[in-house]
Amino acid sequence: MASGREKAYAYLKDTVLTDPEMQGAFLSEQELADRIGVSRTPIREALLLLAAEDLVELVPKRGARVASLTGREVRELMELRGMVERYAAERLVAAERVPLEELRSLLERQRVLTGAEEAREFIAVDHRFHASLVSAVGNTLLDRHYDGLRSRQVRAGVVAVFNQQGRQKAVLDEHEAIVDALAAGDAQAACAAIDHHLQSTLKVLLDG
Repeated sequence: MASGREKAYAYLKDTVLTDPEMQGAFLSEQELADRIGVSRTPIREALLLLAAEDLVELVPKRGARVASLTGREVRELMELRGMVERYAAERLVAAERVPLEELRSLLERQRVLTGAEEAREFIAVDHRFHASLVSAVGNTLLDRHYDGLRSRQVRAGVVAVFNQQGRQKAVLDEHEAIVDALAAGDAQAACAAIDHHLQSTLKVLLDG
């Protein structure tokens, strides 16, 4: 059973920190405690952990503020994702262990989430699409490292969808290109498709 700190940490990271509207906002410890059903102590402990990850800022006499994604952070996020995802694609194609069924299932799930009101769920599935590729490598430390990018990745993805009309359709096309290259056993084309996808997202974020 999860401890109060673990529950608070998971809620903050998966729900609060993935919401673009919360960027730069101060968090109420009492409100969070009431919402999660724990005391304020686990909230404080969770905020300390998140501060160590640079996901929140602890401001003296003000409390915890959700750290905004800077242009530099977005660039570094996409660069790091590219390194990990290209590595995964190359390893999986070489080993003939690409999780095509799972990738195609997630892509089909995204196809029905095209409304603006479904943007957050669309991006949550988007993350699962990329994470399933990395997870299939079977490297536990790599999985843990990639999962650490999740809150920033989801928040950036939601912002990108809201910044550009038609971005959801573009993401579907870009994901399909990745799947097609992997299905063909073409690691070079898969890496190029991954790069194109990440660079397109980066451009939308920086232009927005």
